[in-house]
Order: sequence, then C-alpha cells, then structure tokens
Amino acid sequence: MISPRAVRPRLGVFGFLFAALWLAASTPTTAQNTPDPAATVPDAPHRPRIGLVLSGGGARGAAHIGVLKVLEELHVPIDAIAGTSMGAVVGGLYASGLDAHEIEAIMTSLNWQDAFRDRPPREDLTFRRKQEDQNFLVKFPLGIRGGKVLLPKGLIQGQRLNQTLRRLTLPVAYITKFDDLPTPFRALATDLETGEGVTIDSGDLTSAMRASMSAPGVFAPVEREGRLLVDGGITENLPVDVARAMGVDILIVVDVGSPLLKRDKLSSVPVISNQMLAILIQHNSKQQLEKLRPDDILIAPALGDTSSFDFGIVKRVVGVGEAAARAAAGRLASLAMDPREVKRYAQRREAARQIPPRIDFVKVDSGSEHYSERLNSLFADLTGKPLDPDAIARRMTTLYGEGSLDTLDYRVVDENDHYGLSLDARGNSIGPNYVRFGLNLQDDFQGNSTYNAAMRFVMSEITRPGGEWVWDLQIGHTSLIATELFLPLSQFSGWFVDPHAQTAVQNIPVLKGQNEIGEYRLHTYNYGVDFGRQFGNWGEIRTGIQRTQGRSHLTIGDPLDAALVAQTEQNFAVRDYFVRFSYDRLDDVNFPHNGQQATLQWSGERNVRGANQVTDQVTFNYIAAHSFGRDSAVFSTSMGTTLQSDVTDVRLLFPLGGFFNLSGLKADSLMGPHFGIARLLLFRQVGRGGPGYLDVPTYLGVSLEAGNVWQNHTHASLSNTHKDASVFLGMDTFLGPVYLATGFDEHGSQAFYLFLGRTF
Repeated sequence: MISPRAVRPRLGVFGFLFAALWLAASTPTTAQNTPDPAATVPDAPHRPRIGLVLSGGGARGAAHIGVLKVLEELHVPIDAIAGTSMGAVVGGLYASGLDAHEIEAIMTSLNWQDAFRDRPPREDLTFRRKQEDQNFLVKFPLGIRGGKVLLPKGLIQGQRLNQTLRRLTLPVAYITKFDDLPTPFRALATDLETGEGVTIDSGDLTSAMRASMSAPGVFAPVEREGRLLVDGGITENLPVDVARAMGVDILIVVDVGSPLLKRDKLSSVPVISNQMLAILIQHNSKQQLEKLRPDDILIAPALGDTSSFDFGIVKRVVGVGEAAARAAAGRLASLAMDPREVKRYAQRREAARQIPPRIDFVKVDSGSEHYSERLNSLFADLTGKPLDPDAIARRMTTLYGEGSLDTLDYRVVDENDHYGLSLDARGNSIGPNYVRFGLNLQDDFQGNSTYNAAMRFVMSEITRPGGEWVWDLQIGHTSLIATELFLPLSQFSGWFVDPHAQTAVQNIPVLKGQNEIGEYRLHTYNYGVDFGRQFGNWGEIRTGIQRTQGRSHLTIGDPLDAALVAQTEQNFAVRDYFVRFSYDRLDDVNFPHNGQQATLQWSGERNVRGANQVTDQVTFNYIAAHSFGRDSAVFSTSMGTTLQSDVTDVRLLFPLGGFFNLSGLKADSLMGPHFGIARLLLFRQVGRGGPGYLDVPTYLGVSLEAGNVWQNHTHASLSNTHKDASVFLGMDTFLGPVYLATGFDEHGSQAFYLFLGRTF
C-alpha cells in the first residue's frame, strides 16, 4: 500500500543520480533454499531491534555501501531499513537479500557515461531507428500534438534502470509486502499532485525504488497505485520517523547530505539554486536528527564538497563511508550478534530468496490495451517455462527499440498460486507524432563554408503493425522536401512497402585541381516505391524503382569553358532501379567504439528523356570499430565503380576530398566515375563526459587515409592514391559530433576544418 505522510518543506533531489544502476549487466544468482526451521525462531529477547536510515545524496550516497560493508564485518544485524532517493535504492537492494560487496561490485562496474542516456543502446534500436540516427543527429525529439510542441516529462525515462533493478531483485519478485523481504523495508516518495510525503511499504519493489529517486524534471514521474510519484527527498530526505515506526529500538542513521557552500563558490545561477535546495535539506534533516535518542548512532561520512553529480569517484566515496563506519566501530560492535545468531540471521535473509518461478500466464496492465496485441504476440511463448530474464529482455528490446514507448516494464504477479507476467507499456509522452532535427556545418577557415539544416516530422503508429508517415524538410547546400509512407506488412514479419517522393535543389561544384571553376544548380523531382525486408534489428534488403526528372544549369563559371560546356544546360528524365543490402551493428554513429556497419548497393539508370546513356553503378561502404579502454580504432572503406565507360554526367560522378575523405584536399575537389578510399582512425577519450548533460565526451585523435578517383577502373591502383592524414579534437555534443581539425596531403596541401555532423 501507499500511505500519505505529513508535508515537509523538503526539496532534496540529489538521489536521482543513482539512475546509473540501469547499466549493471549481471544478476546475482541465488539457488532456491528450503527454509531452515531455525531461521523462523524469533531473535533472542535480549537483542535490541536495529533500524538503518539511509539518506538521499546522489553520488555521495555510495558511502552507504561502505557503511554496510562494516556492519557486515562486525556482524551487526539490520532488522529494518528506511531509505530516501538513492538511499532507497541501496537500501532496497540490501533488503532484497544482496550483500554489501555485491552492491559495491554493481556500483563500481558501471559505465557512468552511458548511465544517463535513457534510450536503448544503438545496437538495440530497430533498423529503421538506426537509419534515422544516421542523419538526424540532435539527440532528443520533440512531440507534436494538437498543434502544440511537447517536451518529455523528464530527461530520463528510466527504462534501463527499471530493467536493471528487475534483474537484481528477481529472487524476491513474488513478495508484495515489504515486511516479508529478507530485511523489512520502506521507501520514501512524494506525491507530485498533492505534495504529500508517501511511505511505500508494499507492492512492487522495483517501482518503489524508482519512485523514490525520480527527481522532477530529470526522471519521469512514476505512476503507482493511482499516484504520480517523484523523489522522496522533496519531503523527507532523512526518514528517521519512518524507521522508528517500524518497531526498532536503536537507529543507525547515515547522512550523506551536501554541506553549504561558501560565498566565493556561489558564482552561478545553478550553484545558487543548489544552495537554496541544500539549505532546505539541512533544515529538515536537522529536525529529524534532533529526534535521535542517546542509544542511536549517527554516521556522517566526511565527504566535504564532493559533488553529488560525479559518479566517477564512486569507489573513493565507498571508502569514505567505510572509514566513517570504522570510526564508530566501538559503538557498532556493541550491537553485534552472538556468534550463534550469525548463521541464523544469514539463513533468514537467504530463505526468502527463490529461483524464478514458472510463468503460467501473461497479461497486459490496464492502460496498456493499445499495445495488447503486440505484447501478447511477443511474450505468449514464455508461458509454461521458468522465468528467463534474458528472454524477456530480448523481447522488450524488440518493441522498445521502435522508439514509440516511454517505458516497457513487467512485474511478476501471483494469482491463485499461479505466477504470471504483468506487462505495462506506456506510449511516448511526446508522441506518437514527433519532430527530430539534424545539422551539418563545415568551414575551412578560408572563407568557404557550407551548411545543411534538416527537420523530420514523423507520424508514427498509423497502422497496427507500426506504419509511419514521414516528412523531411532541409535547407542549405542541398534543399529538399520529401515524404515517405513506411508500411510494415504484418507485425514483426520484417516485410514492408515504402512509397516515397522528393523534390530537391543541390549545388554541385566543378573543380580543376584545387580550384573551383564553376558550379551547377541541379533541380530534381522523383517518386517511386521500395519493397524489402528487415532482419531483426541488424539488417535489411531493399529494392525499388523510381522516376527522376530534373534540370541542371550552370550558375557560376564561363559557359564557353570546354570543361563546362557539356553540362551548361540539361533536362532529363530517367528511371532508377536499385538493390541494396545493409548491415548495422555499430554502437554509435558519431564516435564508434564497437561493432560493424556495411552497405552494398547496385543502382541502374535507364534513359527516358534527355539522358544520353544507360549506367550501372556498384558501391560498397564498411566501418568496423573496436575499443581498448579509453582508446578506439575505427577502420572504414568506401568504393564505387561505374560499369559503363565515358560517363560525363556530373550527377553520376563520385566525389572525394574533405575531412576524413582525403583531409588535406578541398572538399569534393576530385570527381570521377570510379573511386576508392580507406581510412584508419585512432582516438582517445580525454573528457569522460559528466553525468546527465553537464559535460560532453571529448576525443583526441588522428586519421590516416588513402584514396583517389579514376576515369577508368583499370587505372585504379594503390600506387596512384593520395595519402592524407588529419589531427582532430572531437566532441560528442547534443547537436552531433563537432570536430576542430587540420588535414595534410602527401603533396604538401593542407586544410583546416570546423565541422559539425557526420563525415563518412
């Protein structure tokens, strides 16, 4: 149940930062135990009942783990736990039967950079979302509903956090009364509508922990039993009263709240805002601390001005908590169990943990009916088998990777001694229609710059199998308006049909050597239809036909120049055909660390009007990445060939030159019907990227490149390629990758770049 508590002027929000627990990849395995009759014997009457109070505090709260380690070493039993925000997560995990060393292993093994990226890892996205990721690089979509722009309820929805907590607490998933956990437990949350403090003492343990740490505006609120719940630190960051009400005699209180900053550090609006919160936190905590009795023990780890936001120092903070507990070891040792009780205490905690039950049924929660058909088709085959968290995770990834859900969660429920999965799917708070943005900018510090700004409007879920109607708008070097209707033929079959249309205007430079001698303006309009099949979320085969018509004309240059006269004015209309196979298991399109990506395509153009020849072209692109700690190596190659000879149409020539495309040469300064280039990128992460969005990952690297274009494929040879290199500083920003670089060519050419966007 959820019970309201008195309103308190509390605004502590630091506990949300413990969200990084969602990236823990392993689940402690606990064999089913037969309860030892001795374990049910009440504790000896002379032993006082001990309660543990864990405050919120963000990264500072890792000190709780150090305290728990010392309590275990001294054999101090914990009979009840009350925690707020991050303290609720640590306390909830301990209450579920995990020991301090297991929790420490989880905390110190996390990838903190990924911990604050809410959406699934790129390798888990559907293939269609990966395609969208290629060009629309701004990381957060905006919702469109009723003509209004909608923002997410929180920067982090908590999907991966939920699944991590589910795994970790699976052995006690059948328990609905928190007094029946290996250690009785309470979590503190706040009702967002009424402002009431809420004590959670029953129901689903995972959602209780999640609710307690849902800082408003950062984590999305948790809807639980009709209430909309957020961070418990807002109303009670140090729940002394709650723990006392659990029938304990002595409290061990761990306070990791942040101290007030001195005047010289109050130098910005965010810092001043945090100081205001800290004042309120301290005021309420002081009221709670005044209620401690002489026998209670207060542990306040000496964390100084350690940031609540810096999870990169978790291991050190655990050590600080351990040192603080050892300083109180004299008083704590007086609470230690008799050696005869130690085994019984451990057996009692272990006896409540069970192996995953057999799943007898699957049902869809109220409010998720819109997704019932898809959920049932995905999870129905799990019935009659023991609960397998890996199988559940794979199926959840299939649906959640489509990008149309805020959260997809499950609970183990017991109905008449039969266990089942209760599934909860919540559509995007900003959806189902949304807008994404893309931006590309290049400047060579010599007065030459280009840009493209793009917007994509997606109307999703227009058909039951997940159809989408997409509109693209782009302005800049290439301006276009495009639309497509992506229609899966059936649920999860992979087959689709994709009619599309586009009108575009593009500038195509003509260069002689490194000098631009002219520029064409190319206007095109095309329409067609594609058919294909997607293979899971890793590959696709697609074929299509389209009609393209347009006109190119010279806008800059001498129309009498022999190099330009052939293209001075041309109208054309052609039929285009293509077959393309794509493979994508790359973990990141900005700065890849692991995985591979490949595309092989044949395209053919057949004359209808104005084009003077038939052409067939084959292209291939490949990227492979691997990391060694903070260092990464990326190999990439691109090549293309035209099967016919004497191709002069500027639309059909392959360009080379520019950043990572022979970095020492001017962009698109080489053009020909055949090309090839290979790249090797080596980069090191020199900025780790802070929690949330307070910092960005920063890389320092070099590239080695070899490539050229050829007028005849028989001339292609490694001996006549350009050998180029670059040195770059790259940042993985909210808008996409940003590079500051310089490139070198073996013949002495040099170029400088400020580049925003993808480069190859």
